[in-house]
Amino acid sequence: MSQHPIKILIADDEAVVLEIMAQKIASQNYHVITAEDGQEAWEKIKAEVPDVIILDLNMPKMDGWQVLAQLRQNPPTKRWLPVIIVSAQNELESFKKGVNLEADHYLSKPCQLEDILKSIRLMLSLVPQRDT
Repeated sequence: MSQHPIKILIADDEAVVLEIMAQKIASQNYHVITAEDGQEAWEKIKAEVPDVIILDLNMPKMDGWQVLAQLRQNPPTKRWLPVIIVSAQNELESFKKGVNLEADHYLSKPCQLEDILKSIRLMLSLVPQRDT
């Protein structure tokens, strides 16, 4: 049984936010994949099949809602792939929409990097272990 590096995909169109999150998450020995828009995120999700996805909602090309809907409807990615929404959209309707589209966790920006790391650890603890 070999362990694969845990892959975390971060999709956010704010370059500074993306870089800070990527550095912090990579410092915890996760393999980080980044995407600056929803279309890039979707392509990388299909190619890389990350273990956890951190998804902003307001992005160009495809927004986070579209990425999440595609993810949950597409057979290769339909297996439980944890999605943590990290967004400035913090009104109740957004939370409800996230639940309806099967987001696994929802953090409102601004949030602490430690909260994101805790969320990643929580999602990983719930994922069935798999071999590679």
